[in-house]
Amino acid sequence: MRRKTNKFQSAWGFLPVAVFVSLWETIGRLDFFSGQLLFPPFSAVMEEFYHLTANGVLGENFISSLTRVLIGLFSGSLAGIAVGIVMGWKDVANKAFGPIISLLFPIPALGWLPLLMLWVGINEMLPILIIFICSFFPVVYNTATGIRNVDRSYIQAAEMLGASHLRVLFRIIVPLALPNIFTGLRLEAGMSWRVLIAAEMVAIPTGIGALLMKAESLVRVDIILVCLIVLSIMCLIFEKGFALAERHIVGKWSIHA
Repeated sequence: MRRKTNKFQSAWGFLPVAVFVSLWETIGRLDFFSGQLLFPPFSAVMEEFYHLTANGVLGENFISSLTRVLIGLFSGSLAGIAVGIVMGWKDVANKAFGPIISLLFPIPALGWLPLLMLWVGINEMLPILIIFICSFFPVVYNTATGIRNVDRSYIQAAEMLGASHLRVLFRIIVPLALPNIFTGLRLEAGMSWRVLIAAEMVAIPTGIGALLMKAESLVRVDIILVCLIVLSIMCLIFEKGFALAERHIVGKWSIHA
């Protein structure tokens, strides 16, 4: 009975998507706009998606964007977790770096774009650094907050049993702070793609953002919609991927911590 209920709920979840696609197709076919030039139907967009994939244009630009996101997100998150652990664990580090993080955190990642264009130039490092900044500050903040919010009674109990400081940190504190850490990772997983697309649209000749701008100059709304669909799918995949990793890792660590 539960299996049938789950199947029904899954099918019901696809209903809004099916309705949205149907309305999109209908409006595109009714030519409310200037023919199908400014609002192509869903089927025409999927046809263009196939053509861009078959001739390698979409794949080449997608790989460029994906590589930048993976490098920037991984390096920014790793650095953010490391600095956040130190800030949360040591009051001296928190007092030293906390004010700097508080001053720089509110600056939008794209706000650094003009300065980075002057410092590093228009090259592959530019979007990677933008994504690094986008990932670093929120992860630092969430990690440090999670470390400081760990119940001190757990730490005291472990120290009374003779656990070293490093063992307490990595066996007690970090596992208990994982929900906060993953909150920062999950929030920035999708944001990194949004920041990348904006950076590519402004300064980079390759990638999904660059393809989107080329399509705009040619008034190819179908290609623009293909790029937006790819962007939305990748944001969803990255966010759901981190949510799945959180459930798996947090559950595993909570059992063995």
